[in-house]
Amino acid sequence: MLREVWLNIGVEKIDTHEGVMVKALLDSGAMEMFIDRQTAARHGFKLQKLERLITVRNVDGTNNSGGAITHQVECNVFYKGHVERMRMDVCDLGKTEVILGMPWLAAHNQEINWETREVKMMRCPPLCGGKSKRKERVKMMVTEEEKKIVHWVIDDKEDWGREEEIEEDHRKIKKMVPKKFLKWGKVFGKVESERMLTRKIWDHVIDLKETFKPWKGKIYPL
Repeated sequence: MLREVWLNIGVEKIDTHEGVMVKALLDSGAMEMFIDRQTAARHGFKLQKLERLITVRNVDGTNNSGGAITHQVECNVFYKGHVERMRMDVCDLGKTEVILGMPWLAAHNQEINWETREVKMMRCPPLCGGKSKRKERVKMMVTEEEKKIVHWVIDDKEDWGREEEIEEDHRKIKKMVPKKFLKWGKVFGKVESERMLTRKIWDHVIDLKETFKPWKGKIYPL
């Protein structure tokens, strides 16, 4: 008998820090994290519009009847003392509220008991938040593989559909930059300069007062 593994997780809004409890399905066949459109609307999560649409395909290669993904939700996710910042694609999931896909499973490499359906967060990368004390977390070494996995979970979606442009950008960098400086090559790249900064689990919203008015200060030449 096949067993599905569900988690009761807390999902917190970034702007108001209001939280709700939802049931999340672990799905190693899903290549992202998803939140149901009606669930997001019912709990009042802010939707962030994507610059490029993401086509959703079924396992047989046909387009999903729910249409392309146009928005995502950024939130804090809590599970048994574990906390992390996450971006979920918004789509129609039917009766399922949240799906945690392969990127999340790969990044955390959980200990899963398929008989009892218990999930333990035993091998999270140090870049995640959790119960451990800050000093202990700072002392832990982050492996290159962990950096790649977490970076992929957070950032790589911005590069979808730009593979040729990125390759061309890399070729230009190699021609333009001396070899001894290539390890810092990304600072010379056009694609990298257009990418948003990596969001961290410790990033928090700064709420401005309604009476706040932006103003420009004097620019001092260097």
